Amino acid sequence: MDSNLLKGHLDLILLAILEGGPMYGLEISKQAQTETGGYFELRVGSLYPALHRLEQSGAVQGEFRSAPRGGAPVKYYWLTEDGIRQLARKREEFSTFSRHLQSLGSSS
Repeated sequence: MDSNLLKGHLDLILLAILEGGPMYGLEISKQAQTETGGYFELRVGSLYPALHRLEQSGAVQGEFRSAPRGGAPVKYYWLTEDGIRQLARKREEFSTFSRHLQSLGSSS
């Protein structure tokens, strides 16, 4: 997959994954891979800056909690009310974009 496609839709992907409930970074990455049959591979260098950006914008909230298997605490993220609204808006924007993209060249 073209990495530019992922960059352009990373916020939508992360918000959609977090719709399922609170998760920490590695868990988010694994969920993306599992649910897409490996199509989305979220790397640390793009995952955490995006989560931080979403946290700064108020779309997600984060909190350090105990790691699932012990060890150092990990930061869990979850959607805020604003994040739920952003997710709905981004899904609609993507749907509109996709619909118009599909229409290109189909009338020739």
